[in-house]
Amino acid sequence: MLNTTIGDAAGKVWEYLDKNGPSSVTKIATDTEISKNDMQRAIGWLAKEDKLEVEVKGRTETLWLK
Repeated sequence: MLNTTIGDAAGKVWEYLDKNGPSSVTKIATDTEISKNDMQRAIGWLAKEDKLEVEVKGRTETLWLK
C-alpha cells in the first residue's frame, strides 16, 4: 500500500515539473497537496530512477526533470 502512495506522489511530482519546470519542494508540495513525508519519499523515488535534479541553496530545495 505504501509503495502505491509513494508511486502516486512521484507521478504527481513528475507531472508538475513537466508542466511547470524547475520549482521549489515547498511550492510543489503546496500546489499538489502532497504531505511532507510523501514528498520526500517521492523525491527519493525519482532520484533513484535518475529522473530528477536537485539543487539546494540555503534552505530552499529546487527540483527539475533531467
